[in-house]
This record gives sequence, structure tokens and C-alpha cells, in this order.
Amino acid sequence: MSGPPGSGKTLLARAVPSILPRMLIEEALDVTKIYSVSGMLSPDVPLIRQRPFRAPHHTISHAGLVGGGRIPRPGEISLAHRGVLFLDELPEFGQNVLEVLRQPLEDKIVTISRAQGSITYPASFMLVAAMNPCPCGFYGDPVRECTCSATSIARYQKRISGPLLDRIDIHVEVPRVDYEKLADKRNVEASSTVQVRVQKARERQLQRLKGTNLTCNSEMGPAEVRDFCVVDSGGEKLLKAAMQQLHLSARAFHRVLKLARTIADLVDSDLIAANHVAEAIQYRPKVRS
Repeated sequence: MSGPPGSGKTLLARAVPSILPRMLIEEALDVTKIYSVSGMLSPDVPLIRQRPFRAPHHTISHAGLVGGGRIPRPGEISLAHRGVLFLDELPEFGQNVLEVLRQPLEDKIVTISRAQGSITYPASFMLVAAMNPCPCGFYGDPVRECTCSATSIARYQKRISGPLLDRIDIHVEVPRVDYEKLADKRNVEASSTVQVRVQKARERQLQRLKGTNLTCNSEMGPAEVRDFCVVDSGGEKLLKAAMQQLHLSARAFHRVLKLARTIADLVDSDLIAANHVAEAIQYRPKVRS
């Protein structure tokens, strides 16, 4: 999420766990084991049933994020297993710290090697990140003027590498919130209502992926994408045009298909239609100048 300060990015991120599907018993056991190994399991909670939400500060070290120490302990990415890892002020994180996220985002595990041996921890988390569009935060804002130079804006945005951005499926601009919207007394859709839709979509995915070790669309590999992401003729034409015009990588192509599959699941559609593909494509990052 990118937008000016105070537009609600952090609030949105903290609301994400409230709409996620319930944890399976196998997921709950995995999370409980990690917190037990870390010495963070409360004696009053023998089994963790709530999805974790981890929000480390941008000053976190490499070992704090990935895990480490003389006796390797899980880092934040493993503590966020089956939950949400929220990185606020993303460009402020050290570049070497951010780059270590690339492998866990792909493989869903992290291996820590030491002289005594190596240990592998699970790291299947949902990465949610927020950033300002520039150092002052008001680039593109219709109300406040940006005071940053073009050079400083480009330098700030390029702190996040292309390969890492390519692994993030949904890029959203969060605009300034107007007074009328803040003061609006209308009832809005509750998180519990959204969660029902998400739960239903997850159950469709579990049924589809029965017989595999996968639990959701994001975990599918190229073979599963080919088998389960069936696109109609209109969607195929749109995908082909997007590949040519947006110069999508092979990874981005598969990520667009998996996201389109999830969008279709949310509306109970067995086939991925052109509108599902179009929505998935529009979430790809805009080309930075």
C-alpha cells in the first residue's frame, strides 16, 4: 500500500487478520510449535488458534527478521507463519534485510546455517507492506504539495528492488481520506461478513487442492497453475496482451493467474473470466520512471 501519511495504511493492515479464514488444526499446531521453540508460548494458551500478526520496526536486524543466534531461533518471518507479516515504512528497512525476504516468499521456508549445522523453519506468511510515495509523503497528493526533488523521489522508491516488488501480488494506492467519508454515519460491511466470503473461498481451494500438500492458491506451483487455473478465451487474450505490453516475467505471469483464480473463487466461479484477469493485472506495480 502506498499513500500519504494518515491515509489509513496501518489501520488497513491491522484489520487484515480479522478477515482471514480460520486456521486448520494442522496450521494451529505448526504455529504453536514455532512459538513454543521461541519461548513465546503462554502457559494459558496451549494451542494458538488466532493467526499471528507481526509488525517489526524498520530498525530490525537481519537475524531478527530471518532468525539466527548461536542456537538458531525463529525470526519474525517464522513467527508470522500462517499469519501476517506487516512491514510499515517499507523503504526505511535496510536493503540487505529486505532482500532476504525474496527466498522465503517463494519457498515458504527459511534455512539458517551455522557451523554446528543448519535448521529449517516454516515461513508461509502473508506479506503486507506500507510506504509513503516519497520522503515527505505527499507526492501526487491533491491537497498538500510535495517538497521532494525528482532525484530524491526516485532514490527513495528504488530502495525496494524490482525482484522484491515482483513477488508482491497486490499494489494499491491509498488516497487521502476526505472529511465527508470520515464523518459518514452509514453502516459499512463488517469484517465478520467479509470473513464469511473469504472462508468460503478457502474451502473451495482446499477442495480443489485435495490430494496435494497445498492449502491455498498462493502455494500452487507451475504444475498446479496449469491444472487448476483454467482461463476463458477472453481472459487468455487479455493475458497475452498484458504479457506483451507490461513485459511481465514468468513469475509475474503465474502470480497474476493465481490471483485471478482467488478473485474467481471469491465470487464462486469455476472458470477464470476476463474480468477476473483484468482485476489481477491492475494490481501489478506501475512502471516507475
